[in-house]
Amino acid sequence: MRTQTVEADVVVVGGGLAGVSAAVAAARLGRQVVLVNNRPVLGGNSSSEVRVWVCGATAHGNQRWARETGIVGEMYVENQYRNPEGNPVYWDDVVLDTVRREENLRLFLNTDVREVVATGPDDARRIESVTGWTMGAEILTTFVAPVFLDCTGDGLVGHLAGARYRLGKESQAEFGEEWAPPEPVREFLGSTLLFYTKDLGHPVKYVAPESAIDITTTPIPMNRVIRSGDSGAHYWWIEWGGELDIVDDNERIRDELRGVILGIWDYIKNSGKFDADNLTLEWIGNVPGKREYRRLIGDYTLHQGDVVDQTVFDDGVAFGGWSIDLHPAQGMYAEGAGALQRFSDGVFEIPYRSLYSVNVENMLFAGRDVSATHIAFGAARVMATCGAMGQAAGTAAALCVEHGTTPRGIYTDHLDELRQTLLRWDAPAVGIANTDPHDLARRARVTASSTTTRVAAPVAEPSDGDPYDAYDVYDLDVDLGIVLPVDPRLDTVELLVSARRDTTLSVEVFSTGKPQNVVPAHLETKTDVVVPAGDERWVTAHVPFAPDTPQNAVVVLRANPDVAVRLTSPLPAGVLTLVHRVDNDDQNVQISSEELLVQWPTKPLRGRSVVFRAGPDTRALAPERATSGYHRNHGGPHLWASSPMVAGRDEWLRLDWDEPVTGREVRLVFDDDLDVELNTLHHHRTPDEIMPTLVKDYRVEVLPAGAPETGDAWVTVAAETDNRWRLRTHPLPADLGPLAAARLVVGATNGSAQARVVALRVQE
Repeated sequence: MRTQTVEADVVVVGGGLAGVSAAVAAARLGRQVVLVNNRPVLGGNSSSEVRVWVCGATAHGNQRWARETGIVGEMYVENQYRNPEGNPVYWDDVVLDTVRREENLRLFLNTDVREVVATGPDDARRIESVTGWTMGAEILTTFVAPVFLDCTGDGLVGHLAGARYRLGKESQAEFGEEWAPPEPVREFLGSTLLFYTKDLGHPVKYVAPESAIDITTTPIPMNRVIRSGDSGAHYWWIEWGGELDIVDDNERIRDELRGVILGIWDYIKNSGKFDADNLTLEWIGNVPGKREYRRLIGDYTLHQGDVVDQTVFDDGVAFGGWSIDLHPAQGMYAEGAGALQRFSDGVFEIPYRSLYSVNVENMLFAGRDVSATHIAFGAARVMATCGAMGQAAGTAAALCVEHGTTPRGIYTDHLDELRQTLLRWDAPAVGIANTDPHDLARRARVTASSTTTRVAAPVAEPSDGDPYDAYDVYDLDVDLGIVLPVDPRLDTVELLVSARRDTTLSVEVFSTGKPQNVVPAHLETKTDVVVPAGDERWVTAHVPFAPDTPQNAVVVLRANPDVAVRLTSPLPAGVLTLVHRVDNDDQNVQISSEELLVQWPTKPLRGRSVVFRAGPDTRALAPERATSGYHRNHGGPHLWASSPMVAGRDEWLRLDWDEPVTGREVRLVFDDDLDVELNTLHHHRTPDEIMPTLVKDYRVEVLPAGAPETGDAWVTVAAETDNRWRLRTHPLPADLGPLAAARLVVGATNGSAQARVVALRVQE
């Protein structure tokens, strides 16, 4: 056995997606970072040891334009390219590669932190070091740093340091939470084990071991959906331990969960109720996937009202969109549904003050130990949201070191810098405009080779003499909603329809409430359109709507069984289709249908659009949108979209300065269609391995100050082919000198008809 001491700027304990994102974020900002994980693989509950699919703000497609960007987003997109089948072993390496490519980051796997040295009074503790034991190598390592991050999930580092924390459910009165119990109770969301099956192509017997639990003596067969072809994510409801102590009773919980899995498999194989002769049990998890334990207390505690009402925080640094997802404490033995889910009408913000300790002055945290009530935690706990918190906390930790301050000092003195740094790195945050004083693009004139000036569904080319045969007919049996950006105004919506008989179509326009929301919240105008009987024809709805600021609108076509519209794909930029019917594809879940988000899902027609043309011309996709910030739909798309590209003709986005500027790097953010939900495992698949909306071939050119504007004067500083990334950073040569202009030249996309650019920045 040997001992060692490792010094760093930032020490992150816990290698789930929160810890990975935190460590990578701090390392990319130039800090020397240590990431300590007690397991042999990274990824936490998403790793091949546990195999929970990574959920986030998209909420399995319920939220819109909600997929995380930043570090979690990179891993999502990379996994989609490398691992479209969702192999959990391949996912392990996606996460590991993300960490190991950072030269400022040292990784310590199989290292279990069990000692923390902290000093100071109860209300001002300070961590001096943490010590971990690497069993296989017999190494005892003490890690020393000015800043520590607890990303352990269970809040172990905070607990050992004397941090304040919460356990169980708060009372209704403490935070005014309607869905909390009348009195506080020490109950948790339980833990889960999963299993995989395999078809061997020939009969396979199964002899249940003595540890198998006879599930016919439990409520499971009556209250849960069991199917022979399901495995893995389908059995998330194999959950238990909520009435116990999730940590103290971890081994007992694991044994119970494993016994139930074996009992379920015995039931599937030997009850005679299933077609399972050729199936074998391929894998069972042995590490319980924990949902909840300690929630560390920060300067702010996120609560139910913040999620439901989508509170706007001046220190919002991450977001979530998962439902408030509450499971019965009895877990798989409960008589009712396995979960009750209630959604906000759009993504909700997570404040920075919920990511650092109220009483340990040099400790941040992220992930399952976020400062939140049990109710709010139900929405914030999923892994992609944990990763979003991790990137924010890791960025803050790097700034703590840079400025020689505490996490609270970042809030009081450097909050704007924190938020602008997150935006510069395309982190998953919402509602942050670009006010970065170091972004030279903000003081430039922005122009483009062309711009999409009409919000309209794509018009297919005629075939066999019929201009409409490329469109699918969709009977208007239910209300449909067309989400579109309004900038500066909406006057008319033209629709391609047919009618069985003379009739009237009711058309209404709604505003959406919050800028990030995509629901018909407030009626703004309405009209009736006469539709004569007959085949396809264009009709015009006059629906004037001129908001004070650019925003999304929902054009609602009220149900009329005599009318059919036409559908087409792909979706235009900034456009979605809503269907007015409740959509729930998991029978083990009870979903509240009171929320507009649930009443108007996008899933039934995701990726498809009603054929329409909106007037007049729009500025929603203008060149200057690429310098505005936000990086996602927020009252509109916030990206530049060219006109449809033509073979052999490049499209370009250009910056011109009145006075020469000196830049350090060019940062590009391309559109990877944040409305598409990506998934790490086999819960569902997305067909495109590379997002078609991403720019594929491009070059970055600059015009030196004083140079004549000719083709030869432009200097190419970067050129890429086969790009499949959203965020690209290109350093400018140190000897380049002052610049008069810069431009991004797009030669091809990965399938989109338009060049789409979310951000073009030149950092000084």
